[in-house]
Amino acid sequence: LSEVTASPAPTWDAPPDNASGCGEQINYGRAEKVVIGSILTLITLLTIAGNCLVVISVCFVKKLRQPSNYLIVSLALADLSVAVAVMPFVSVTDLIGGKWIFGHFFCNVFIAMDVMCCTASIMTLCVISIDRYLGITRPLTYPVRQNGKCMAKMILSVWLLSASITLPPLFGWAQNVNDDKVCLISQDFGYTIYSTAVAFYIPMSVMLFMYYQIYKAARKSAAKHKFPGFPRVEPDSVIALNGIVKLQKEVEECANLSRLLKHERKNISIFKREQKAATTLGIIVGAFTVCWLPFFLLSTARPFICGTSCSCIPLWVERTFLWLGYANSLINPFIYAFFNRDLRTTYRSLLQCQYRNINRKLSAAGMHEALKLAERPERAEFVLRACTRRVLLRLGKRPQVSVWMLQSPDHHNWLADKTLTTVEKKVMIHDR
Repeated sequence: LSEVTASPAPTWDAPPDNASGCGEQINYGRAEKVVIGSILTLITLLTIAGNCLVVISVCFVKKLRQPSNYLIVSLALADLSVAVAVMPFVSVTDLIGGKWIFGHFFCNVFIAMDVMCCTASIMTLCVISIDRYLGITRPLTYPVRQNGKCMAKMILSVWLLSASITLPPLFGWAQNVNDDKVCLISQDFGYTIYSTAVAFYIPMSVMLFMYYQIYKAARKSAAKHKFPGFPRVEPDSVIALNGIVKLQKEVEECANLSRLLKHERKNISIFKREQKAATTLGIIVGAFTVCWLPFFLLSTARPFICGTSCSCIPLWVERTFLWLGYANSLINPFIYAFFNRDLRTTYRSLLQCQYRNINRKLSAAGMHEALKLAERPERAEFVLRACTRRVLLRLGKRPQVSVWMLQSPDHHNWLADKTLTTVEKKVMIHDR
């Protein structure tokens, strides 16, 4: 009762019989417990709901049952496991001030579940980055190998490697810190370096490298898709002096644009895919780093600062960094939905309880998007038409170009192959 009616400001109580500071607790007031409990409950419920939507969408919607989405399901299951098997116990422990009340045996089980699920989530993000990189850099060969059996092996490897990190404390290499008030993962120096490196630092390095490679490919592709602008407008005296030379030069520029446009139409889908992959992976890597880096830096430094028997880091600092890491499991489903039209459409249908004809809606949405892209002129076509009109303007007074000429498939070859005199004969100009 005295704890409930205390001052709103939290107080830090250290038990007098523990000089090391193990078992320190924060005594929250009533208002603080309500606010903290509401926030932690909201994070947990949203994480469960978001990841359940991912699993249901991919498992029950035929169009989404593709091998590349199996990794997203594995990620959602890992994040869902964190929300169901880990977050509730951490929430209760935090609300009562940091004291562990679930017993010695369950402490080991809890730490094993926490480490395995969080590591599986992180490693799956790493594998997704590799998958996206191979899909971009090997568009012809990798999709053939990207079948369900291959993805199942990759997912199984991720979970087995994640489980291997939890085994040493269970089999005596490094004992977890566990007494009547504290449940803390082993602070053994060797185990700390091994677990943090495998669970975070190596996957983060791989993800950063994959993102850098995709970013380089996207920039290289963007450089190839740059087109010259409009021809320069020069004084009439200069045009008069150079006459045929200037006009011939502009004809050649338009012909070059014609050839580039043909090549552009073949590669535009690759370019857009690279740009989208770079943007998506950049946000995923950024969110992952912001969420988990503070926690793992603290976890790596803690044994060297506090020793192996306990933690001397303020409880509120540890819990803030821990929940920041858990928040990554919350935002992952929304990041993928933001960049995936099919997932967004499926989410909307499921939330509106419109379960029928989801596959038909996805097909219709995909067809509509394809029609919009087909009708949208590319910048290169605008430049080509402007270039052609500029040439025609040089040949007469205010010419009007027939629409069929600019849109004709033969126009590009016509402009590239004919000489200036032929241009003057064949171009269709109507004086006003």
